[in-house]
Amino acid sequence: MPDQQAHPSGGRILVVDDEPHIRRILNTILTNDGFDVVEAADGSAGLEAVRSDAEFDFILLDFMMPGATGLEVLAKIRASDHRAQTPVIILTAKGQDTDRTAALAGGANDFLTKPFSPKKLVARIHEILDTN
Repeated sequence: MPDQQAHPSGGRILVVDDEPHIRRILNTILTNDGFDVVEAADGSAGLEAVRSDAEFDFILLDFMMPGATGLEVLAKIRASDHRAQTPVIILTAKGQDTDRTAALAGGANDFLTKPFSPKKLVARIHEILDTN
């Protein structure tokens, strides 16, 4: 079951990343900005969360994970009746143009490389949420 912390004023974000320290950093950044964060520890747990009845305003996906890759999770999100329009940012250490192209062609709203700027990440989330 995904871990949760409640700060409902900013909306609910699903963070799918197999690195515990990255999830911890993202959780801190996002909860400090007022978001309710749900964590999934790998692609399979991310798919389980996506298939759940929980509502998410935004999803952050790692690119390379066990269980299912970020692109596989993204494909399921975009094929889902209740998640197809949920904004998604891919966060990854893979910064090649082919990876960026694959993520954006697969329906990601943005693609940010690790290490990332917390301020830039939060700004992009707000910008994408404001335009949806």
